[in-house]
Amino acid sequence: MRRTWSAPGRPGAPAGLLPRALAGTLAGVLLLGGLSACTSGSSDGSPSASPSAGSGGSAGSGATEVQPAASRDTVATDDPALDAAVSSPVEDDVYPEVGDPGVDALHYGLDLRWSPAATRLTATESLVFRATADARDVRLDLGDALEVRAVTVDGRTASYDHPGKELVVHVPVTKDQRYTMVLAYGGTPLPAAAPTTRSDFSTLGWTTEADGSVWTMQEPYGAYTWYAVNDQPSDKALYDFTISTTSGMTGIANGTLRSMTRQGATMVTRWHLDEPASSYLTTIAIGRYRPFKDRSASGVPVTYWVPATNPRIRRGLRPAADELGWIENKLGPYPFSSLGIVLVHSRSGMETQTMLTLGIGDYTTSPEVIVHEMVHQWYGDEVTPATWTGLWMSEGMAMYLQGLWQSERGHTPMSESLHRWRASEPGLEEQFGPPADYDPATFGESNAYYGPALMWDALRRRLGDREFWSLVRAWPKAHEDGNASYDEIVSWFSQHSGQDLRPLFDSYLLGRGGRAGR
Repeated sequence: MRRTWSAPGRPGAPAGLLPRALAGTLAGVLLLGGLSACTSGSSDGSPSASPSAGSGGSAGSGATEVQPAASRDTVATDDPALDAAVSSPVEDDVYPEVGDPGVDALHYGLDLRWSPAATRLTATESLVFRATADARDVRLDLGDALEVRAVTVDGRTASYDHPGKELVVHVPVTKDQRYTMVLAYGGTPLPAAAPTTRSDFSTLGWTTEADGSVWTMQEPYGAYTWYAVNDQPSDKALYDFTISTTSGMTGIANGTLRSMTRQGATMVTRWHLDEPASSYLTTIAIGRYRPFKDRSASGVPVTYWVPATNPRIRRGLRPAADELGWIENKLGPYPFSSLGIVLVHSRSGMETQTMLTLGIGDYTTSPEVIVHEMVHQWYGDEVTPATWTGLWMSEGMAMYLQGLWQSERGHTPMSESLHRWRASEPGLEEQFGPPADYDPATFGESNAYYGPALMWDALRRRLGDREFWSLVRAWPKAHEDGNASYDEIVSWFSQHSGQDLRPLFDSYLLGRGGRAGR
Protein backbone atom coordinates (compact mmCIF):
# COMPACT_ATOMS: atom_id res chain seq x y z
CA MET A 1 0.00 0.00 0.00
CA ARG A 2 1.26 3.47 -0.85
CA ARG A 3 2.59 5.56 1.98
CA THR A 4 1.18 9.07 1.84
CA TRP A 5 3.62 11.76 2.89
CA SER A 6 2.40 14.76 4.88
CA ALA A 7 3.65 18.30 4.65
CA PRO A 8 5.86 19.50 7.48
CA GLY A 9 3.75 20.29 10.51
CA ARG A 10 0.55 19.25 8.76
CA PRO A 11 -1.84 16.35 9.42
CA GLY A 12 -1.79 13.41 7.01
CA ALA A 13 -3.45 13.93 3.65
CA PRO A 14 -5.76 11.38 1.99
CA ALA A 15 -4.25 8.91 0.11
CA GLY A 16 3.12 15.44 -22.86
CA LEU A 17 3.40 17.72 -24.54
CA LEU A 18 1.07 17.32 -27.52
CA PRO A 19 2.45 16.00 -30.79
CA ARG A 20 2.92 18.72 -33.38
CA ALA A 21 0.90 16.76 -35.92
CA LEU A 22 -2.11 16.88 -33.59
CA ALA A 23 -1.86 20.48 -32.51
CA GLY A 24 -4.11 21.94 -34.89
CA THR A 25 -22.83 22.75 -13.01
CA LEU A 26 -19.48 22.98 -11.24
CA ALA A 27 -19.07 23.90 -7.61
CA GLY A 28 -18.40 27.51 -6.72
CA VAL A 29 -15.14 29.25 -6.02
CA LEU A 30 -12.89 27.56 -3.48
CA LEU A 31 -12.94 29.06 -0.01
CA LEU A 32 -9.79 28.00 1.74
CA GLY A 33 -8.38 28.35 5.20
CA GLY A 34 -5.75 30.74 6.44
CA LEU A 35 -2.00 30.53 6.64
CA SER A 36 -0.35 31.04 9.97
CA ALA A 37 2.64 32.93 8.61
CA CYS A 38 2.45 35.10 5.49
CA THR A 39 4.77 37.29 3.51
CA SER A 40 3.76 40.88 3.97
CA GLY A 41 3.40 43.22 1.03
CA SER A 42 5.87 45.94 0.10
CA SER A 43 4.93 49.51 -0.68
CA ASP A 44 4.62 48.88 -4.42
CA GLY A 45 2.26 45.95 -3.96
CA SER A 46 4.87 43.32 -4.73
CA PRO A 47 5.86 40.62 -2.25
CA SER A 48 8.56 41.60 0.19
CA ALA A 49 12.06 40.30 -0.42
CA SER A 50 13.60 37.36 1.34
CA PRO A 51 15.87 37.91 4.32
CA SER A 52 19.11 39.64 3.45
CA ALA A 53 21.49 37.28 1.77
CA GLY A 54 24.64 39.14 2.63
CA SER A 55 27.59 39.70 0.35
CA GLY A 56 27.72 36.22 -1.14
CA GLY A 57 29.10 35.03 -4.45
CA SER A 58 29.31 36.70 -7.79
CA ALA A 59 28.10 35.22 -11.04
CA GLY A 60 31.24 33.14 -11.18
CA SER A 61 31.83 32.02 -7.60
CA GLY A 62 31.07 32.90 -4.02
CA ALA A 63 31.58 32.22 -0.34
CA THR A 64 28.68 33.54 1.68
CA GLU A 65 29.08 35.51 4.88
CA VAL A 66 25.56 34.97 6.21
CA GLN A 67 23.26 32.00 6.21
CA PRO A 68 20.02 32.00 4.21
CA ALA A 69 16.87 31.54 6.25
CA ALA A 70 15.47 28.05 5.74
CA SER A 71 12.37 27.63 3.64
CA ARG A 72 9.12 27.31 5.54
CA ASP A 73 8.83 23.82 4.06
CA THR A 74 12.07 22.32 5.37
CA VAL A 75 11.88 18.66 6.46
CA ALA A 76 14.25 16.58 8.55
CA THR A 77 16.74 14.36 6.74
CA ASP A 78 15.73 11.39 8.91
CA ASP A 79 12.01 11.66 8.13
CA PRO A 80 11.15 8.06 7.15
CA ALA A 81 8.57 9.30 4.65
CA LEU A 82 11.44 10.54 2.49
CA ASP A 83 12.29 6.90 1.76
CA ALA A 84 9.51 6.97 -0.85
CA ALA A 85 11.58 9.48 -2.84
CA VAL A 86 14.81 7.48 -2.91
CA SER A 87 15.79 7.13 -6.58
CA SER A 88 18.61 5.61 -8.60
CA PRO A 89 19.63 8.52 -10.85
CA VAL A 90 21.52 7.75 -14.05
CA GLU A 91 23.19 9.97 -16.59
CA ASP A 92 20.68 10.78 -19.29
CA ASP A 93 21.48 9.14 -22.61
CA VAL A 94 19.93 11.92 -24.72
CA TYR A 95 20.76 15.08 -22.75
CA PRO A 96 23.75 14.14 -20.55
CA GLU A 97 24.66 17.79 -19.99
CA VAL A 98 21.61 18.20 -17.73
CA GLY A 99 21.38 16.57 -14.30
CA ASP A 100 23.94 14.70 -12.20
CA PRO A 101 23.57 11.06 -11.10
CA GLY A 102 25.64 11.89 -8.01
CA VAL A 103 22.60 13.61 -6.47
CA ASP A 104 19.39 11.92 -5.35
CA ALA A 105 16.98 14.72 -4.44
CA LEU A 106 14.43 13.65 -1.82
CA HIS A 107 12.50 16.84 -1.05
CA TYR A 108 12.35 20.36 -2.46
CA GLY A 109 10.88 23.08 -0.24
CA LEU A 110 10.43 26.09 -2.53
CA ASP A 111 9.52 29.50 -1.09
CA LEU A 112 8.96 31.64 -4.19
CA ARG A 113 8.15 35.37 -4.11
CA TRP A 114 7.20 36.86 -7.46
CA SER A 115 6.85 40.54 -8.27
CA PRO A 116 4.92 40.85 -11.55
CA ALA A 117 5.65 44.58 -11.75
CA ALA A 118 9.41 44.10 -11.46
CA THR A 119 9.35 40.64 -13.11
CA ARG A 120 11.63 39.49 -10.33
CA LEU A 121 11.76 36.19 -8.45
CA THR A 122 13.15 36.13 -4.92
CA ALA A 123 13.43 32.62 -3.54
CA THR A 124 14.60 30.42 -0.72
CA GLU A 125 15.01 26.71 -1.40
CA SER A 126 15.54 23.87 1.06
CA LEU A 127 16.75 20.70 -0.63
CA VAL A 128 17.11 17.40 1.19
CA PHE A 129 19.25 15.05 -0.87
CA ARG A 130 21.16 11.79 -0.69
CA ALA A 131 24.67 11.51 -2.09
CA THR A 132 24.88 8.49 -4.39
CA ALA A 133 28.69 8.45 -4.23
CA ASP A 134 31.55 10.02 -2.31
CA ALA A 135 32.31 13.40 -3.85
CA ARG A 136 34.12 16.67 -3.17
CA ASP A 137 31.22 18.82 -4.32
CA VAL A 138 27.52 18.77 -5.19
CA ARG A 139 26.33 19.71 -8.67
CA LEU A 140 22.86 21.02 -9.52
CA ASP A 141 21.27 22.79 -12.46
CA LEU A 142 20.31 26.47 -12.05
CA GLY A 143 19.75 29.04 -14.78
CA ASP A 144 22.43 31.71 -15.15
CA ALA A 145 19.80 34.46 -15.08
CA LEU A 146 19.39 33.74 -11.37
CA GLU A 147 21.97 35.00 -8.87
CA VAL A 148 22.76 32.87 -5.85
CA ARG A 149 23.04 34.94 -2.68
CA ALA A 150 23.86 32.35 -0.05
CA VAL A 151 24.23 28.59 0.40
CA THR A 152 24.42 26.41 3.49
CA VAL A 153 24.72 22.65 3.84
CA ASP A 154 23.55 21.21 7.15
CA GLY A 155 23.60 24.72 8.58
CA ARG A 156 27.17 25.54 7.58
CA THR A 157 28.08 28.17 5.03
CA ALA A 158 29.29 26.66 1.76
CA SER A 159 31.25 28.20 -1.11
CA TYR A 160 30.01 27.72 -4.64
CA ASP A 161 30.58 28.41 -8.32
CA HIS A 162 27.81 29.15 -10.80
CA PRO A 163 29.22 28.89 -14.33
CA GLY A 164 26.45 28.93 -16.91
CA LYS A 165 23.53 26.80 -15.80
CA GLU A 166 25.64 24.66 -13.46
CA LEU A 167 25.70 25.31 -9.71
CA VAL A 168 28.68 23.66 -7.99
CA VAL A 169 28.54 23.70 -4.19
CA HIS A 170 31.93 22.94 -2.66
CA VAL A 171 31.18 20.57 0.18
CA PRO A 172 32.39 16.97 0.57
CA VAL A 173 29.65 14.35 0.71
CA THR A 174 29.61 10.66 1.60
CA LYS A 175 27.76 7.95 -0.27
CA ASP A 176 24.23 7.26 1.04
CA GLN A 177 24.37 10.09 3.58
CA ARG A 178 21.56 12.66 3.57
CA TYR A 179 22.08 16.41 3.67
CA THR A 180 20.03 19.61 3.75
CA MET A 181 21.07 22.40 1.42
CA VAL A 182 19.49 25.85 1.76
CA LEU A 183 19.87 28.43 -0.99
CA ALA A 184 18.83 32.06 -1.31
CA TYR A 185 18.68 33.30 -4.89
CA GLY A 186 16.82 35.69 -7.15
CA GLY A 187 16.59 37.45 -10.47
CA THR A 188 14.44 37.56 -13.58
CA PRO A 189 14.10 33.97 -14.81
CA LEU A 190 14.59 33.35 -18.51
CA PRO A 191 13.37 30.28 -20.41
CA ALA A 192 15.80 27.84 -22.00
CA ALA A 193 15.94 26.97 -25.69
CA ALA A 194 14.04 23.77 -26.47
CA PRO A 195 15.83 20.96 -28.37
CA THR A 196 13.03 20.55 -30.88
CA THR A 197 11.87 21.41 -34.38
CA ARG A 198 8.22 21.56 -33.34
CA SER A 199 6.20 24.69 -34.00
CA ASP A 200 4.07 24.77 -30.84
CA PHE A 201 6.95 25.51 -28.46
CA SER A 202 10.54 26.74 -28.78
CA THR A 203 11.51 27.46 -25.17
CA LEU A 204 11.29 25.62 -21.87
CA GLY A 205 10.81 26.53 -18.23
CA TRP A 206 9.73 29.80 -16.65
CA THR A 207 7.79 31.98 -19.09
CA THR A 208 6.69 35.51 -18.18
CA GLU A 209 3.83 37.19 -20.06
CA ALA A 210 3.48 40.92 -20.71
CA ASP A 211 1.11 41.36 -17.75
CA GLY A 212 3.56 39.70 -15.35
CA SER A 213 1.73 36.37 -15.27
CA VAL A 214 3.85 33.23 -15.31
CA TRP A 215 3.63 29.64 -16.51
CA THR A 216 6.05 26.76 -16.99
CA MET A 217 6.40 23.74 -19.25
CA GLN A 218 9.74 21.95 -19.05
CA GLU A 219 9.92 18.69 -20.90
CA PRO A 220 12.65 17.40 -21.31
CA TYR A 221 14.26 19.97 -18.99
CA GLY A 222 13.94 23.59 -17.88
CA ALA A 223 12.95 23.37 -14.22
CA TYR A 224 16.42 24.81 -13.63
CA THR A 225 15.20 28.14 -14.98
CA TRP A 226 13.43 28.75 -11.66
CA TYR A 227 14.99 26.53 -8.97
CA ALA A 228 18.20 24.63 -8.26
CA VAL A 229 17.42 21.07 -9.29
CA ASN A 230 18.75 17.74 -10.46
CA ASP A 231 16.90 18.25 -13.73
CA GLN A 232 16.66 14.72 -15.09
CA PRO A 233 13.78 12.22 -15.21
CA SER A 234 15.46 9.48 -13.15
CA ASP A 235 15.49 11.54 -9.94
CA LYS A 236 12.07 11.83 -8.30
CA ALA A 237 11.43 13.95 -5.20
CA LEU A 238 8.67 15.23 -2.94
CA TYR A 239 7.69 18.89 -3.13
CA ASP A 240 6.25 21.73 -1.09
CA PHE A 241 5.64 25.12 -2.67
CA THR A 242 4.93 28.47 -1.03
CA ILE A 243 4.12 31.10 -3.66
CA SER A 244 3.76 34.78 -2.76
CA THR A 245 2.68 37.36 -5.30
CA THR A 246 0.69 40.55 -5.74
CA SER A 247 -2.87 40.40 -4.44
CA GLY A 248 -5.23 39.73 -7.32
CA MET A 249 -2.91 37.06 -8.68
CA THR A 250 -2.74 33.46 -7.46
CA GLY A 251 0.18 31.03 -7.46
CA ILE A 252 -0.63 27.48 -8.59
CA ALA A 253 1.57 24.38 -8.37
CA ASN A 254 1.40 20.59 -8.19
CA GLY A 255 -0.46 18.66 -5.55
CA THR A 256 -3.01 19.76 -3.00
CA LEU A 257 -3.69 23.40 -2.16
CA ARG A 258 -3.18 23.57 1.60
CA SER A 259 -3.96 27.25 2.12
CA MET A 260 -4.66 30.52 0.35
CA THR A 261 -4.15 33.70 2.36
CA ARG A 262 -4.31 37.38 1.50
CA GLN A 263 -2.38 39.78 3.71
CA GLY A 264 -2.36 43.37 2.62
CA ALA A 265 -1.06 43.55 -0.93
CA THR A 266 0.20 39.96 -1.01
CA MET A 267 -1.47 36.65 -1.83
CA VAL A 268 0.19 33.49 -0.51
CA THR A 269 -0.66 29.94 -1.57
CA ARG A 270 0.85 26.74 -0.18
CA TRP A 271 0.90 23.49 -2.16
CA HIS A 272 1.90 19.99 -1.10
CA LEU A 273 2.77 17.15 -3.50
CA ASP A 274 2.60 13.89 -1.56
CA GLU A 275 4.00 11.56 -4.24
CA PRO A 276 7.50 11.75 -5.76
CA ALA A 277 7.76 13.53 -9.12
CA SER A 278 10.47 14.09 -11.70
CA SER A 279 11.43 17.72 -12.17
CA TYR A 280 9.94 17.97 -15.67
CA LEU A 281 6.55 17.11 -14.16
CA THR A 282 6.50 20.11 -11.81
CA THR A 283 4.55 23.22 -12.71
CA ILE A 284 4.13 26.82 -11.63
CA ALA A 285 1.47 29.23 -12.88
CA ILE A 286 0.89 32.71 -11.48
CA GLY A 287 -1.93 34.87 -12.73
CA ARG A 288 -5.48 36.05 -12.26
CA TYR A 289 -7.27 32.74 -11.79
CA ARG A 290 -10.62 31.55 -10.58
CA PRO A 291 -10.90 27.96 -9.29
CA PHE A 292 -13.88 25.64 -9.71
CA LYS A 293 -14.30 22.27 -8.03
CA ASP A 294 -15.59 18.96 -9.32
CA ARG A 295 -15.30 15.30 -8.36
CA SER A 296 -14.98 12.10 -10.37
CA ALA A 297 -17.34 9.16 -9.91
CA SER A 298 -14.56 7.38 -8.02
CA GLY A 299 -14.21 10.29 -5.60
CA VAL A 300 -11.10 12.02 -6.96
CA PRO A 301 -11.30 15.79 -6.26
CA VAL A 302 -10.81 17.78 -9.46
CA THR A 303 -10.09 21.53 -9.60
CA TYR A 304 -10.11 23.70 -12.71
CA TRP A 305 -8.06 26.91 -12.59
CA VAL A 306 -9.37 29.20 -15.32
CA PRO A 307 -8.69 32.85 -16.20
CA ALA A 308 -10.74 35.11 -13.94
CA THR A 309 -11.57 37.22 -16.98
CA ASN A 310 -13.15 34.25 -18.79
CA PRO A 311 -14.70 31.87 -16.25
CA ARG A 312 -17.04 30.38 -18.87
CA ILE A 313 -14.09 28.54 -20.37
CA ARG A 314 -14.50 26.02 -17.55
CA ARG A 315 -17.46 24.55 -19.42
CA GLY A 316 -15.09 22.99 -21.92
CA LEU A 317 -13.24 21.26 -19.08
CA ARG A 318 -16.32 19.57 -17.64
CA PRO A 319 -15.68 16.21 -19.36
CA ALA A 320 -12.46 15.74 -17.38
CA ALA A 321 -14.07 14.23 -14.29
CA ASP A 322 -16.22 11.85 -16.36
CA GLU A 323 -13.42 10.83 -18.71
CA LEU A 324 -11.18 10.09 -15.74
CA GLY A 325 -13.59 7.23 -15.04
CA TRP A 326 -13.18 5.96 -18.61
CA ILE A 327 -9.40 5.86 -18.13
CA GLU A 328 -9.72 4.16 -14.74
CA ASN A 329 -11.70 1.38 -16.43
CA LYS A 330 -8.69 0.82 -18.69
CA LEU A 331 -5.74 1.44 -16.38
CA GLY A 332 -7.06 1.03 -12.85
CA PRO A 333 -7.64 3.54 -10.04
CA TYR A 334 -6.22 7.04 -10.44
CA PRO A 335 -2.75 6.90 -8.84
CA PHE A 336 -2.73 10.22 -6.99
CA SER A 337 -4.83 12.02 -4.36
CA SER A 338 -6.07 14.94 -6.48
CA LEU A 339 -6.31 16.19 -10.06
CA GLY A 340 -6.26 19.71 -11.40
CA ILE A 341 -6.10 21.61 -14.67
CA VAL A 342 -4.53 25.05 -15.01
CA LEU A 343 -4.92 27.03 -18.23
CA VAL A 344 -1.99 29.09 -19.49
CA HIS A 345 -0.98 31.13 -22.53
CA SER A 346 0.73 28.28 -24.37
CA ARG A 347 0.02 26.49 -27.63
CA SER A 348 0.72 23.08 -26.15
CA GLY A 349 -0.22 20.90 -23.19
CA MET A 350 1.71 19.04 -20.52
CA GLU A 351 0.98 16.16 -18.15
CA THR A 352 2.44 17.89 -15.09
CA GLN A 353 1.82 15.59 -12.14
CA THR A 354 -1.65 16.02 -10.54
CA MET A 355 -2.03 19.47 -12.19
CA LEU A 356 -2.29 19.36 -15.99
CA THR A 357 -0.93 22.48 -17.68
CA LEU A 358 -2.94 23.23 -20.83
CA GLY A 359 -2.72 26.04 -23.32
CA ILE A 360 -5.84 28.14 -23.81
CA GLY A 361 -7.23 27.00 -27.15
CA ASP A 362 -9.98 24.90 -28.68
CA TYR A 363 -7.72 21.94 -29.35
CA THR A 364 -5.49 22.09 -26.27
CA THR A 365 -8.57 22.10 -24.02
CA SER A 366 -10.49 19.52 -26.05
CA PRO A 367 -11.68 16.28 -24.38
CA GLU A 368 -9.27 14.12 -26.39
CA VAL A 369 -6.27 16.19 -25.29
CA ILE A 370 -7.42 16.11 -21.67
CA VAL A 371 -7.74 12.32 -21.94
CA HIS A 372 -4.25 12.14 -23.45
CA GLU A 373 -2.71 14.14 -20.60
CA MET A 374 -4.65 12.27 -17.92
CA VAL A 375 -3.41 8.92 -19.26
CA HIS A 376 0.09 10.20 -18.56
CA GLN A 377 -0.69 10.22 -14.85
CA TRP A 378 -0.26 6.42 -15.09
CA TYR A 379 2.18 6.20 -18.01
CA GLY A 380 4.74 8.94 -17.51
CA ASP A 381 4.01 10.19 -13.99
CA GLU A 382 3.34 7.15 -11.78
CA VAL A 383 6.04 5.26 -13.68
CA THR A 384 8.46 7.56 -15.47
CA PRO A 385 11.09 6.85 -18.13
CA ALA A 386 14.55 6.55 -16.56
CA THR A 387 16.09 8.48 -19.47
CA TRP A 388 14.77 10.47 -22.40
CA THR A 389 15.14 7.61 -24.87
CA GLY A 390 12.08 6.34 -22.99
CA LEU A 391 9.79 9.17 -24.08
CA TRP A 392 7.90 6.55 -26.09
CA MET A 393 6.80 4.83 -22.84
CA SER A 394 4.75 7.90 -21.97
CA GLU A 395 3.56 9.08 -25.35
CA GLY A 396 2.75 5.73 -26.94
CA MET A 397 0.15 4.72 -24.36
CA ALA A 398 -1.32 8.22 -24.16
CA MET A 399 -1.65 8.30 -27.95
CA TYR A 400 -3.14 4.80 -28.09
CA LEU A 401 -5.78 5.49 -25.45
CA GLN A 402 -6.57 8.86 -27.01
CA GLY A 403 -7.35 6.99 -30.22
CA LEU A 404 -9.47 4.42 -28.39
CA TRP A 405 -11.37 7.16 -26.58
CA GLN A 406 -12.12 8.96 -29.84
CA SER A 407 -13.37 5.69 -31.33
CA GLU A 408 -15.50 4.61 -28.37
CA ARG A 409 -17.04 8.08 -28.08
CA GLY A 410 -18.17 7.98 -31.71
CA HIS A 411 -15.55 10.30 -33.18
CA THR A 412 -12.68 8.97 -35.31
CA PRO A 413 -12.85 5.16 -35.74
CA MET A 414 -9.81 3.37 -34.34
CA SER A 415 -9.20 1.74 -37.71
CA GLU A 416 -8.85 5.17 -39.27
CA SER A 417 -6.39 6.35 -36.60
CA LEU A 418 -4.29 3.21 -36.98
CA HIS A 419 -4.24 3.63 -40.75
CA ARG A 420 -3.10 7.25 -40.44
CA TRP A 421 -0.37 6.34 -37.95
CA ARG A 422 0.91 3.50 -40.13
CA ALA A 423 1.03 5.78 -43.16
CA SER A 424 2.96 8.46 -41.26
CA GLU A 425 5.32 6.31 -39.22
CA PRO A 426 7.95 5.35 -41.87
CA GLY A 427 8.51 8.96 -42.89
CA LEU A 428 8.68 10.11 -39.28
CA GLU A 429 11.27 7.46 -38.47
CA GLU A 430 13.34 8.43 -41.49
CA GLN A 431 13.21 12.12 -40.61
CA PHE A 432 13.61 12.02 -36.83
CA GLY A 433 14.89 8.53 -36.04
CA PRO A 434 13.26 5.52 -34.34
CA PRO A 435 11.03 6.34 -31.33
CA ALA A 436 13.56 4.98 -28.81
CA ASP A 437 16.65 6.27 -30.62
CA TYR A 438 15.69 9.68 -31.99
CA ASP A 439 17.75 12.71 -32.95
CA PRO A 440 18.27 14.75 -29.71
CA ALA A 441 17.57 17.97 -31.62
CA THR A 442 14.04 16.76 -32.47
CA PHE A 443 12.52 16.09 -29.06
CA GLY A 444 8.79 15.37 -28.93
CA GLU A 445 8.18 14.88 -32.62
CA SER A 446 5.36 12.61 -33.74
CA ASN A 447 7.70 9.61 -34.14
CA ALA A 448 7.56 9.29 -30.34
CA TYR A 449 3.75 9.02 -30.51
CA TYR A 450 2.65 7.06 -33.57
CA GLY A 451 5.15 4.19 -33.71
CA PRO A 452 4.77 3.39 -29.99
CA ALA A 453 0.96 3.56 -30.26
CA LEU A 454 1.17 1.05 -33.11
CA MET A 455 3.42 -1.12 -30.93
CA TRP A 456 0.78 -1.23 -28.18
CA ASP A 457 -1.86 -2.16 -30.73
CA ALA A 458 0.33 -4.95 -32.10
CA LEU A 459 0.92 -6.23 -28.57
CA ARG A 460 -2.83 -6.18 -27.91
CA ARG A 461 -3.50 -8.24 -31.03
CA ARG A 462 -0.76 -10.70 -30.09
CA LEU A 463 -1.81 -11.21 -26.46
CA GLY A 464 -5.56 -10.75 -26.78
CA ASP A 465 -7.67 -8.21 -24.94
CA ARG A 466 -7.88 -9.95 -21.58
CA GLU A 467 -4.15 -10.46 -21.08
CA PHE A 468 -3.19 -7.17 -22.70
CA TRP A 469 -5.36 -5.01 -20.46
CA SER A 470 -4.38 -7.03 -17.39
CA LEU A 471 -0.70 -6.33 -18.02
CA VAL A 472 -1.23 -2.70 -19.05
CA ARG A 473 -3.03 -2.11 -15.74
CA ALA A 474 -0.43 -3.99 -13.69
CA TRP A 475 2.69 -2.32 -15.10
CA PRO A 476 2.31 1.15 -13.50
CA LYS A 477 1.28 -0.34 -10.16
CA ALA A 478 4.29 -2.66 -10.17
CA HIS A 479 6.57 0.36 -10.65
CA GLU A 480 4.65 2.83 -8.49
CA ASP A 481 6.49 6.13 -7.95
CA GLY A 482 9.46 4.74 -9.87
CA ASN A 483 11.35 4.86 -13.14
CA ALA A 484 11.89 2.26 -15.84
CA SER A 485 14.36 1.65 -18.64
CA TYR A 486 13.75 0.12 -22.06
CA ASP A 487 15.13 -3.24 -20.96
CA GLU A 488 13.01 -3.23 -17.81
CA ILE A 489 9.69 -2.71 -19.57
CA VAL A 490 10.51 -5.24 -22.30
CA SER A 491 11.65 -7.83 -19.75
CA TRP A 492 8.61 -7.25 -17.53
CA PHE A 493 6.06 -7.67 -20.31
CA SER A 494 7.93 -10.70 -21.66
CA GLN A 495 8.11 -12.36 -18.25
CA HIS A 496 4.48 -11.74 -17.34
CA SER A 497 3.15 -12.80 -20.74
CA GLY A 498 5.37 -15.86 -20.98
CA GLN A 499 6.55 -14.74 -24.43
CA ASP A 500 9.72 -13.22 -25.82
CA LEU A 501 8.42 -9.80 -26.82
CA ARG A 502 11.76 -8.15 -27.52
CA PRO A 503 11.56 -8.59 -31.31
CA LEU A 504 8.16 -6.89 -31.33
CA PHE A 505 9.29 -3.97 -29.15
CA ASP A 506 12.54 -3.57 -31.08
CA SER A 507 10.91 -3.57 -34.50
CA TYR A 508 8.58 -0.70 -33.62
CA LEU A 509 10.85 1.29 -31.33
CA LEU A 510 14.41 0.72 -32.53
CA GLY A 511 13.79 0.00 -36.21
CA ARG A 512 15.23 -3.50 -35.97
CA GLY A 513 13.77 -6.25 -38.13
CA GLY A 514 11.86 -3.93 -40.43
CA ARG A 515 8.13 -3.55 -40.86
CA ALA A 516 7.90 -6.86 -42.71
CA GLY A 517 8.13 -8.64 -39.36
CA ARG A 518 5.28 -6.68 -37.87
